[in-house]
Amino acid sequence: MYSVLLLLHSLFRWLVLITLLYTLYRAWKGYRNNRSFTKTDNAFRHWAATIAHIQLMIGFTLYLKSPLIKSLFARFKEGVRHPEMAFFGIAHIGLMLVAIVIITIGSAMAKRKTTDREKFLTIVRYYSLALLLIFLAIPWPFSPLAGRPYIRTL
Repeated sequence: MYSVLLLLHSLFRWLVLITLLYTLYRAWKGYRNNRSFTKTDNAFRHWAATIAHIQLMIGFTLYLKSPLIKSLFARFKEGVRHPEMAFFGIAHIGLMLVAIVIITIGSAMAKRKTTDREKFLTIVRYYSLALLLIFLAIPWPFSPLAGRPYIRTL
């Protein structure tokens, strides 16, 4: 089960990034061109947040099942000195949780704005900040803290 969750989490990463980037693109273009906030814009706002929440739930499940995290909490003082354990045990989950909270707040606030321009600008601000945190917290293959492949395999 653990390896299947790792694969799902790895694949969903790309879905999260693609939907956030495309939603940001639409929001920036809508704001800049002063166009109407359409049902499609609203759907992308909603689906970007929903996909991010699904990814978070997969991540939480992995966190609870992870042998790395179990080892970290078994001997925490030693574990936090190990970059990979500290990254996954604290930084990765913490930054991702904050990013999803920001997406959630931004999505809810954009939905409640009265003008189309305010909706677009709210999405741009909140989703951009969340995307920055997500980019920092992803264990990219070139990361010195915890490199992982672009796509996990079983």
